[in-house]
Amino acid sequence: MKKLAFVLAAAGLMTVAACHKTDQAAAVDNAGDNAAAALDNQGDMLSAAADNASNAATANALDNASDAAHNSADAVKADASNKADAIDNAAK
Repeated sequence: MKKLAFVLAAAGLMTVAACHKTDQAAAVDNAGDNAAAALDNQGDMLSAAADNASNAATANALDNASDAAHNSADAVKADASNKADAIDNAAK
């Protein structure tokens, strides 16, 4: 029961912390999340295509493209988060 109360308290605190974002910062953060999700989906599709490739060279190329898409998704998400933080800091 104590663990559940702790989890609920933590979730409540995260919700309150998220409320302190400006509308513009939240929009930037959401756009970054959406772009990152699209890139992750593309990476997953490339990985699935690599699994179904008929030869090793094609599979390796698709795996590399998949890794690049996932890395780009991480970079986009981090960049959007940094920009949202900068917007919030400028608003203070």
